[in-house]
Amino acid sequence: MAEELLINVNPFETRVALVSHGLLQELHIARASGYSVTGNIYLGRVERVVPGMQAAFVDVGLERPGFLHARDIDRPRIMVGAQRGDDKARQDGNKTDIRELVSEGASLLVQVEKDPIASKGARLSTQLALAAKTVVLMPNETHVGISQRIDNEVERERLRETLQAYQERLALQGGIIARTASEGADAGRLERDLSLLQRKWARLFERSQHQQAPSIVYEELPLHIRTIRDLVGTETESVFIDDPDTYHRAKGYVEEFLPGHTERLKLYADQRPLFERHGVEGEVSRALQTKAMLKSGGHLVIEQTEAMISIDVNTGAYLGGHSLEETVFRTNMEAASAIPRQLRLRNLGGIVVIDFIDMYDEEHQRQVLRALEKAAEADPARTRIEGFSSLGLVQMSRKRTRESLAQTVCIPCASCDGLGHVHSAESTCIEVLRALAEDHRMRCRQRPVEGEYLLRATQSVVDRFLDEDAAHLAHLAEAIDREIRIQVEPSYLEGQFDIVLVQNLAR
Repeated sequence: MAEELLINVNPFETRVALVSHGLLQELHIARASGYSVTGNIYLGRVERVVPGMQAAFVDVGLERPGFLHARDIDRPRIMVGAQRGDDKARQDGNKTDIRELVSEGASLLVQVEKDPIASKGARLSTQLALAAKTVVLMPNETHVGISQRIDNEVERERLRETLQAYQERLALQGGIIARTASEGADAGRLERDLSLLQRKWARLFERSQHQQAPSIVYEELPLHIRTIRDLVGTETESVFIDDPDTYHRAKGYVEEFLPGHTERLKLYADQRPLFERHGVEGEVSRALQTKAMLKSGGHLVIEQTEAMISIDVNTGAYLGGHSLEETVFRTNMEAASAIPRQLRLRNLGGIVVIDFIDMYDEEHQRQVLRALEKAAEADPARTRIEGFSSLGLVQMSRKRTRESLAQTVCIPCASCDGLGHVHSAESTCIEVLRALAEDHRMRCRQRPVEGEYLLRATQSVVDRFLDEDAAHLAHLAEAIDREIRIQVEPSYLEGQFDIVLVQNLAR
């Protein structure tokens, strides 16, 4: 089965799923609170320059100021209302002090490279880029580049010559990158896309001259159009859209910019929900779990932290090899093929550390690495894979531009504050005993108050105090010379309890 793009639209949410060979590969979600701002161009105002970080914080109108590093400042810069740096500064941003490039209060055009994630603001750059289906226009550059995913040298040279000729013929002020989708595209198609981007750039630059910072001057396409532009390719068999209005808008875009794909666009009108019909809902639920099962019976344990993504490979129930080394090798090979898909589906990025099951055969290690690299080729995000370290770990990186799936649809657990676990009943009982003793000690320093303690806690804690820890509670009550009553509080979460000194109970 070839690829299918599924677009589910309702008044409160738009979801886009890419399904390949019956498996969900990628999921995008846009809610009322907004989708990714990656690609948007803003007229920003420099709020603060931090020489120690060689960076500046720029207000672009988002919740938090964006982060702009010196190496992401283009030369010449697109600046409004500020004096440009000297020629040397424009030539070497990596060695030039940030204070020579920007100043507080200056206005400049910046583009979002990475969405705000957690407590971090958006990552910004003045190296602007406008994308069409086949090409990317970079207004502040001059070179012509070809996507590394196009490995046919003849095709690479054809594209380079075609784009350079277009640059010279129209005296184009800007660099060009041929995207992967440009492979096989004729000169007319490339020229149409570049002309479109030229018009967009002229409009947004003109708009920026008459606006006050902070303000948005260019907004990326809406989710359904953006994903059609970026994800629909030669292998795409169908694009299903279950909303008539969205379908007609998408059809207009496809007819104008992707005429070869018009017949693949289909309005989904079945009674059964689109995502349910293709088994996407179950895949999404599984993608939110820490454990990802492998067909053999093995599994991955995928955990996302602030610093990195850790993946542990386990044989689980799989014991099918003729030897331990063969069982381990087969499990690792299956894991290597599954990991890039899981990263793409969960939209996990940054540093990824993989703990494959230990292998002693170097050829097995090489084959596992090749399988990992081959599976990663299908991921449009930029990835880099290192070999096995001396500790037997594989380190890789995946470019992160927006929040992960879990960050998009989940919030930290109120019971455990995002830790992923809560205190056991035994641990809570120990905390209760410690708190009772401390409260009594503090009261003894003050004027003595008659009364008895009332402990309110969960059922599991009360059960322990009536059984395993009954002796401890009785011993403490005798030591402090007070009665201690216990009461179940059904509304309390695990680990939660209250201690109250009740006076004059007869009243």
